[in-house]
Amino acid sequence: MKLFVVLACLAAPGTFPFVDAATVIPANSFSSFSTYWNNFYPWGTDHNGSGRMASANIIVASNTLSLIATPTSNPSPPTSTSNPKPAIHYASGAIHAKEHITVTAANAYTVSGEFSAPTAVGTWPAFWLTAVSGWPPEVDIGEWKGTADNWFNTFNTSSVVKSTLVDWPTDLSFHSVKAVLTAQSNNKDVKIDFYMDNKFIVTQYGSGFVGKAMYLIINLQMEGSSGSPGPSGRTVYKARNVQVTRTGN
Repeated sequence: MKLFVVLACLAAPGTFPFVDAATVIPANSFSSFSTYWNNFYPWGTDHNGSGRMASANIIVASNTLSLIATPTSNPSPPTSTSNPKPAIHYASGAIHAKEHITVTAANAYTVSGEFSAPTAVGTWPAFWLTAVSGWPPEVDIGEWKGTADNWFNTFNTSSVVKSTLVDWPTDLSFHSVKAVLTAQSNNKDVKIDFYMDNKFIVTQYGSGFVGKAMYLIINLQMEGSSGSPGPSGRTVYKARNVQVTRTGN
């Protein structure tokens, strides 16, 4: 017991000796969808693109999530209810985790998954964290904006943003992304280490993110930041082995 206390005191901030990671969302969570996930965005069916989320466009089979965007006509209402209120051109899909992610001085989170992400102009899939109350924080672990790149982003404000782009294959093969979120020693800021295919890519920092609850969202938005016009046919964004673990208390 004395040895444990000494080592615990010597541990660096953000490390948690002899504590196993707790599984918050297991890698097979899509097989128990209603236990871990809700349909749509936390705030509803609309956001900042031309896709409106619909239950019929959210498909789960063999522990793989498929979000499907299809062109639509005569939507009601005709524009998004979220700013900047673009015209709705697609029915699509989004889900969010029931469990919030809150990094504190006593814990750290790892958020990961494997994705088959479309990269055509007008397709805007994402795997991201955003504030439960207010905004920011926002951490984009996967964001594809109509090019063969994944964007790792951290928003401290709308104008103070750190972005790192990495090449993303266009063949719709599955690749993994991961973020490890750890409180800094000032107990205010969060260090975010990003990985692709288990290779470390970059570290970014979220100012004042400690103690801020965040939603985890997987969505297929359309057009907006990914350009227009979007595809005239069906677009599919797939996710599997999405997992969240927490180390510490």
